Amino acid sequence: MSTFAASPTDAFENVLRKGEKSTDDSRFAATPDISVVVPTYKRPAMLERCLASILTQDYDPARFEIIVCDDGPDDATRATVERIAYERAKTGPRVRYLPVTATQGPAGARNAGWRLSRASSIAFTDDDTQPDARWLSSGMNVLAEGSGAVAGRIIVPLSGRPTDYENDAAGLAHAEFATANTFAQRSALERIGGFDARFTAAWREDSDLHFAFMEAGIPIARADDAIVLHPVRPARWGVSMSQQKKSQFDALLYKKYPALFKARIRRAPPMLYYAIIMAAIVAVVTGAYGHAQLSGLSVIAWLALTAWFCITRLTHTSRAPSHLMEMACTSVVIPFLSIYWRLYGALKFKVLFL
Repeated sequence: MSTFAASPTDAFENVLRKGEKSTDDSRFAATPDISVVVPTYKRPAMLERCLASILTQDYDPARFEIIVCDDGPDDATRATVERIAYERAKTGPRVRYLPVTATQGPAGARNAGWRLSRASSIAFTDDDTQPDARWLSSGMNVLAEGSGAVAGRIIVPLSGRPTDYENDAAGLAHAEFATANTFAQRSALERIGGFDARFTAAWREDSDLHFAFMEAGIPIARADDAIVLHPVRPARWGVSMSQQKKSQFDALLYKKYPALFKARIRRAPPMLYYAIIMAAIVAVVTGAYGHAQLSGLSVIAWLALTAWFCITRLTHTSRAPSHLMEMACTSVVIPFLSIYWRLYGALKFKVLFL
């Protein structure tokens, strides 16, 4: 379970404490209708763009608050949040800065945020989104109809020929339930215990929350008018290799909800990856024992399977020379990394997961 600093910074109170400018915040609701929880990690410029969008909401600013959960507190992020809070001290909404000091990942940070909240309803988004001006009101309207949770709509803008990384990120637009755009009743979160903080990366923690709501019989609704824009962040060359580490959390999700995992995430193990690895192993072992013909055939099989994997990734994606080279190189490595982390997760979380 995540923990956080004993005295989170309410920037409204901070303004008064510093004596920078007195303000009368009596117009703000003692208990807001809804708290917007935004986890962040060392991306103050991106966070500022997100907060700027949240501040344009058509919802009464006296009736909601923003809680920024800084997962790995840094001075730049704190300064950004406190400056924005100071600028909004008279008009609202109330902006709060929460340094999260004993967790890693957005799941634990979100727990810290909603538990600090005084509202009966919680909205979750990420620091790299740009919520539409009607986001809060649209989500709250559906939540008020009696659902325990609401999933909004995510728009991921892409060019005509996106990269493989951009194409993968665009999957958020088709997600059934993603915490980049989710609303929940506080009572529903309390009933299931919130997020599972063992999901220490931004991967599967939203599916885990979704499945927990489903198993608890908590009704979930859609709010397609509650829209957030989710631009794809710039990524370094070969980012897909480091992303394979997230595969370990598939094992944890499978352990907790095997039936739902099979039905909604993946029905079978990645057999292409296993075939590629097996061909490589046979090629090395038979070559070491002098079986040149069998080794050669295995090398051909490995090359063919790897080429097929690469071609599949290039379908409908960029044909830029640098991207083609990236796909060729990373396609050689990804099957090995992915299976390694899947098996690592199986051992770590003590579950038979292939």
